[in-house]
Amino acid sequence: MSKSRKVLYTLSLFLFLQGCFPQQALDNGSQTLEVKITPPPTVTTAPPAMPTAVPTTSVEPPSTVEPQVTITAVKGNLYIRRGPGLPYNQIGVLYTGTSARIIGQDVLARWVQIRIPNSEHTGWVSVMTDVTRVDGDLDGVPNFTFTEWPLPAYVKNCTEHDLVLEPGDIYLFSLWTNARYLNEVQVDPGVYTAYDLFVPGAPEVQKVDIKEGMTVYLTVNGLGVRHKCP
Repeated sequence: MSKSRKVLYTLSLFLFLQGCFPQQALDNGSQTLEVKITPPPTVTTAPPAMPTAVPTTSVEPPSTVEPQVTITAVKGNLYIRRGPGLPYNQIGVLYTGTSARIIGQDVLARWVQIRIPNSEHTGWVSVMTDVTRVDGDLDGVPNFTFTEWPLPAYVKNCTEHDLVLEPGDIYLFSLWTNARYLNEVQVDPGVYTAYDLFVPGAPEVQKVDIKEGMTVYLTVNGLGVRHKCP
């Protein structure tokens, strides 16, 4: 075999062996191992879990309980007035044996505000009377001052006889005393009856229903004689 063919044969054998052992290489007579580097696995990070809502318990403020205080008419009927005092108009009656709830009291007088029975309205009654009974503690009832003042009411005697008004035993002098205003008096609203003191038996001469702001004239005496007021 010629020298050139030996070289070619040797080179072919080298290339064949290089293909059969791809992971081996010769470097200055030393064998070097080829290391394959595997990339780290991809780590998938899950999104953070949403926090679970914890149900809250609502705390309601303690309710204000109105005191249960009542007033009862025990020995007679009691007028209910629009304000805390006799000079105010009568707007109802608290009948004997009937109770009403007290919802307020005037700070200047011993009058209490009530819910009128069988009604949506309110009114005032006095606790300074022996015909009523209060059940409960008035100290827990709200205080306030009623600032709407009453309108004055008057009765004037226009006859020539002296008269008396009942209830109240209110004396009215005759017209001849008009110069001194003794024949005119201021009264509380209500129903009154006039009697003639100059006629035997003091007969009834007139019945009047007086309201706030009114002036009522008595013009008939016990003999049936009518007079005009000057």
